[in-house]
Amino acid sequence: MARTTNIHLFPDPGTVIRPIHVYSEEQTAQIEELRQYAHSLVLPESDSYYNWELRWLNKPDTIPRYMRAAKWKMNDAQKRIKGTLEWRREFKPDLIPPDEVKIESETGKILLNGFDKDGRPIIYMRPGRENTETSPRQLRHLVWWLERAKDMMPAGQETLVIFVDYKTATLRTNPSVSVAIKVLSILQQHYVETLGRAIIVNLPFILNFFYKGIAPFLDPVTRDKMRFNPVVTELIPESQLDSEFGGAYEYEFDYESYWKQVVDHCGIAPDGTRLPGYFDGPKSAITAPENGVVPTTVDVEDISKEKDAEARHEALEEEAIF
Repeated sequence: MARTTNIHLFPDPGTVIRPIHVYSEEQTAQIEELRQYAHSLVLPESDSYYNWELRWLNKPDTIPRYMRAAKWKMNDAQKRIKGTLEWRREFKPDLIPPDEVKIESETGKILLNGFDKDGRPIIYMRPGRENTETSPRQLRHLVWWLERAKDMMPAGQETLVIFVDYKTATLRTNPSVSVAIKVLSILQQHYVETLGRAIIVNLPFILNFFYKGIAPFLDPVTRDKMRFNPVVTELIPESQLDSEFGGAYEYEFDYESYWKQVVDHCGIAPDGTRLPGYFDGPKSAITAPENGVVPTTVDVEDISKEKDAEARHEALEEEAIF
């Protein structure tokens, strides 16, 4: 396969989205109870973040994820979602301006590219490509990619893959244990039930202490999702997997091209809001049929036309939304 700078924005045709969660009548009632509780906490309509908060709460996966994370214990679920609402109001993860974190992407140390066999978007992390000093911006950069991965999830998919490659990592480039703990805190508290699988490859012996240091802070569920040096082609289609890891995808990282593809696909405006027609996600997002199978063809043009029609209506309220 010839080398390319084009990134994968969709799973392979025919991919079966997994897992698909089915809830009992009792669980459905609990989800609705938590939904009503969460909406009782919503900001007033006069608040500039109101529409974004409502947008997050109304996503079909949000409330069920918090119930599952709390193991269906209502008090715990309410505490968790209240904590995340407070965090999102302060951090505003869905409104990070692209230029605020763009410099962090210059070396490709974090790449969102491709999907696994279950239709999960893949975030590659290469600590060896670290290009900046430790700062709050590094954390916001990671959150930016978590939000973009959420944007790219096909309908029915609620989780992502984090693929960590330590091939060129050193003690200097590897994040400190304290930074890693902050990352874990955000993942485990505010992106609950979002990690589907963590793949770790090329971990040098000298960095074993790093995982020993963060082990006490790993939720048992998170720990169970970690795979060290697996046969990657058993988890990711060769067509979607970077050739560096045994795939057939000859991807060549080009910083400006990569950044533009992601920003354009997700419709991110310079101030971090969304371009007209993108408020609910990418124009070319796949709506999977009921059986959860990605269609064999994706007619981006037709989907875009539908979204554009919606955009004309949304534009009338644009200033109020953004």
